[in-house]
Amino acid sequence: MTRHTTARAALATTLAAGLLLAAAPSAQAATAPGTFGPYGYGGVRLGMSAKAAKATGKIRYKRPFDSETCSGWELKAHPAGKDAVGLYISKKRGVAMIFAPKGARTPAGIGLGSTLTSLKKAYPGLKTAASGYPYIKVPGNSKAYYAFLVNSKNRIYEIALALNTQDCAN
Repeated sequence: MTRHTTARAALATTLAAGLLLAAAPSAQAATAPGTFGPYGYGGVRLGMSAKAAKATGKIRYKRPFDSETCSGWELKAHPAGKDAVGLYISKKRGVAMIFAPKGARTPAGIGLGSTLTSLKKAYPGLKTAASGYPYIKVPGNSKAYYAFLVNSKNRIYEIALALNTQDCAN
C-alpha cells in the first residue's frame, strides 16, 4: 500500500462509536469553492445511491479503493490524487462519506487550514474522540457528522462529512 492508501486504511479502522477518528491529508489538485455540508458537496449528497451519484456525472470511480461494503470515488472537479479518494459509496447506504477538497468550507466557515481555535469557536458543541480527533453532529443534518483531523500546528488537514450509519469505515 502507498502512504495515502495506508492512511485511508487507518481511517477505516479507527472509528469509535460510529464516529470517524483518523485519516490522512488528501492531495487535492483543485480549489473547491462552495459549502461542504450539511447534506453533501459538489452536487453529490450523502445517502444518494451509487446509480444516482453516477448519474450526476460529477464523480469518477477509483477501483483500488474498493472493499466488501464500499467503493472509492472522487469528484471529477476535484481530483483526489493517485493514492486517495474523495468519497466512499456504500452498497447498503449510498454515498456514505465525503472528504472536503481544498477551498471547501462548512457552513460555519471551517475548511482545510483552519485553526483548532476557530473550529472550537465555530462549533461550541465539538467533542473529542478517544483518539483525540474532534467531531460534531452536522448542524442541520441529524443523520451526519463532521470529523476534523488536526496536525501538530493545530491546523485542520482533513475534514470528512459522513453518515452516522456509514459502513465504509469501522
